[in-house]
Amino acid sequence: MPGSVAVIGSINVDLHLLVDRLPGPGETLLGSGGTLSPGGKGANQAVAAARQGASVLMVGAVGRDANAAAATELLRQSRVDLDLVAEADGPTGLAVVTVDRQAENSIVVVPGANLALDLAMVTAALPRLAGCDVVVLQGEVPPETVEYALEALAGSGARTVLNLAPVVPLAAKTIRAADVLVVNEHEAEEALHLLTGGRLDLTGEPLSDGTALAQALVAAGVAAVIVTLGSRGAVLADGAGVEHVPAPPVAAVDTTGAGDAFVGTAAAGLARGLPLRQACETAVQVAARSVTAHGAQQSYPWAEGLQ
Repeated sequence: MPGSVAVIGSINVDLHLLVDRLPGPGETLLGSGGTLSPGGKGANQAVAAARQGASVLMVGAVGRDANAAAATELLRQSRVDLDLVAEADGPTGLAVVTVDRQAENSIVVVPGANLALDLAMVTAALPRLAGCDVVVLQGEVPPETVEYALEALAGSGARTVLNLAPVVPLAAKTIRAADVLVVNEHEAEEALHLLTGGRLDLTGEPLSDGTALAQALVAAGVAAVIVTLGSRGAVLADGAGVEHVPAPPVAAVDTTGAGDAFVGTAAAGLARGLPLRQACETAVQVAARSVTAHGAQQSYPWAEGLQ
């Protein structure tokens, strides 16, 4: 069975710029690109999950502007259900993505219509959300919406995945309510601040790597944690222990959206009943493939083309 995934999250258009190196403060550089493509963490994760075979429902908002069609183009092509995507006042969300020759990126996000994703929209969506195998949330929508959704879905039978990216000021009990927390190393440290009131060293060991961070998050009350490590793969931890999942070596050209490719793919794997380790193994493969092409959603492989 393919499994069902709902994504409550952001829908953007990405303005993609290519430069030799990222500019310093006050510096002007010449670049290339300037093209618009679909983006937003929520939409990216929905496309990634759909391309790995999940039946995907998107809950979000776009503006009443020309960018709305561009923002949802690959969601439609990937057969994501958009019945619960609303039109809101204000512009469709926008991300300005600058990528250098080392494939590193710098991103500025203007939320726009994503701020309209409120408690009322989640309430209206709850009957369908509760019927999904996995529900994914991130930090590009109002924090109160994330908190409300996780609370409302408790006991529903849906497995919740919280990608705390960017890190927003959620209550510690909200973070602990997620069945799976997904963060990178920087986000893991910030999540620990939220969970512990600023205390980081819960294990007695230096928090110098993803393994220690994952263990500390579990010690702080998170049920299951995935810490993504970029080209080094990911670390997963729960009450049973900690494991490292390596990533295959690739020639990266653009890391934009790689974390979202990971989250969406992991959610699709969990939705079809895979153990956390196996879901992560597929996720690192998809994330690695995504960095070999420019852009976010357009770089995500379909399941049949992954081998």
